[in-house]
Amino acid sequence: MDAVLIMIVAFAGYIIAYRLYGEFVGKKIFQLTNQNKTPAVEFTDGVDYVPTKRGIIFGHHFTSIAGTGPIVGPAIGVIWGWLPALIWVLVGSIVMGAVQDFSVLVMSLRNQGKSISEVAAGYISKRIRVAFFLIVFIELWLFLAILGMIIAVIFHMYPEAVFPVWMEIPIAIILGWAIYKRNAHVNRATVLAVVAMYITVVLGHVIPLDMPTIGGMPATGVWTLILFVYCFIASTLPVTTLLQPRDYINAWELFIAMGLVVIAVIAASFNGLKIVAPAVQAAPEGAPSLWPFLFITIACGAISGFHSVVASGTTAKQVAKEEDAQFIGYGSMLMEGALAVIVIIATAAGIGLAARGETGAVTGLAKWTQHYASWSAAAGLGAKVGAFVEGSANMISYLGIPKYLGLIIMGVFVASFAGTSMDTTTRLQRYVIQELLGANRVGAAEKKSFFTNKYGATILALLTAGILAFSTGANGKGAMALWPLFGANNQTLAALALFTASVYLKQRGGQKYLVTLLPGIFMLVLTFWALIENEMSYIAGTKVLLGIINLAIILIVIFVAFESLKKLFSKEDMQAAQA
Repeated sequence: MDAVLIMIVAFAGYIIAYRLYGEFVGKKIFQLTNQNKTPAVEFTDGVDYVPTKRGIIFGHHFTSIAGTGPIVGPAIGVIWGWLPALIWVLVGSIVMGAVQDFSVLVMSLRNQGKSISEVAAGYISKRIRVAFFLIVFIELWLFLAILGMIIAVIFHMYPEAVFPVWMEIPIAIILGWAIYKRNAHVNRATVLAVVAMYITVVLGHVIPLDMPTIGGMPATGVWTLILFVYCFIASTLPVTTLLQPRDYINAWELFIAMGLVVIAVIAASFNGLKIVAPAVQAAPEGAPSLWPFLFITIACGAISGFHSVVASGTTAKQVAKEEDAQFIGYGSMLMEGALAVIVIIATAAGIGLAARGETGAVTGLAKWTQHYASWSAAAGLGAKVGAFVEGSANMISYLGIPKYLGLIIMGVFVASFAGTSMDTTTRLQRYVIQELLGANRVGAAEKKSFFTNKYGATILALLTAGILAFSTGANGKGAMALWPLFGANNQTLAALALFTASVYLKQRGGQKYLVTLLPGIFMLVLTFWALIENEMSYIAGTKVLLGIINLAIILIVIFVAFESLKKLFSKEDMQAAQA
């Protein structure tokens, strides 16, 4: 099928879905109203709780939830063929992912900006509080520990991206100062900031930076340490100083890059662009089965439990009006779905296209097969990111932009997504630790300890991630040992978040809860299936640590799901909640 047709149909579908299903969920199911005061307004403190224009908070939320997920997941998911990947991204994002993100955001807005763990404990049962927190903590712990290595690998692949990515920080600080301290016009300040960022992209070609080994520590380890220091600063500064403006201008930079690829798909279609990947490849060499692992591999872009942590973490504390939740929660997930569609086109079509003026290059199905000949060939981070970046740069070259510059633009694109997720994840883990230790409870002010203030909680978040990252040596790759747990744990969290939303809606009467319960059951079945298959694999491979932690996750899932369903179908509880 023509790549342009796929893109047009997908994007049109997202616009229609936002106008019809998004508004149905927002207005009819959750009954959004600006008469409800948001936590950002009620608890304004200038640090974490800050009422923010919806365009700016959309940028923060979108770049935070995206990370490298909507790139890496679909880039490897096409190994089962482009068709199942595309169907899952389209259907999953509209009726599952966007519904989850939006539901959790609204529940948090109506519960003082509390995390999904606290919200679940409030609506389902106090007994699940620690178990739910444990699932979220494992999620953020693994993610934070591995992001430093991911960014380091991307920097090594694209050293021209290092300078522009780090220059985003001073540009963001100046932008935040101009908007919040000098009342600068937001649109004009945004244009200047984005132009400055793209100038740094061009300069990046002139001054590529490749981190050497320092004191016997490999580049991946050095970058991980540097990024941890940055994350400590970003997590403890007022959100308007660095994190929010950086995410905002990053979003604009990314929108422009996405727009560039979209136009490039059209231009390249007149120069031989066509889908070269097979529509369906049910049994690739060495790959796990499509069911259920396609739905675990492609998380961001379809549905991801991590989004529920962001929605009920940093985002809920910055939304100024409740009715903005549809645009921010539902809309940003559809935008991420659109990005995943672009990735599928780049890795199923662009990868098989020779760049403009390029001669002698391997093209077509033969080129695609080089990346996707087997699971092991496609599974490395470099292979995943490389397939997307190269495919996009090939298509962009038909706009007259040299391939080397296209590679830099897309390299910055990927590294920036990873960077914004890393600083947000640190702040989220800080919130989780503070909530778990009771910092937000009534009367907690008198009981504050070092680990319940923002500095101590951030140190604890980074210390635990650092121990994991460096557990196998100075290269900072220790998280790889436990990374196989992340996918199923992440999607399990998505299922449990949807169950929580179902209990919330059931307490409000009627059949509205089916909007969240049906996708919740679908995700629970698939993730539980994946957890069981993983457990059998770990036992067969005598991977003791993975087996023990995976078993603990299975038990937590059974416990939380049982408590959720018991609450959901308890007439007494529902009647008491509705009274």
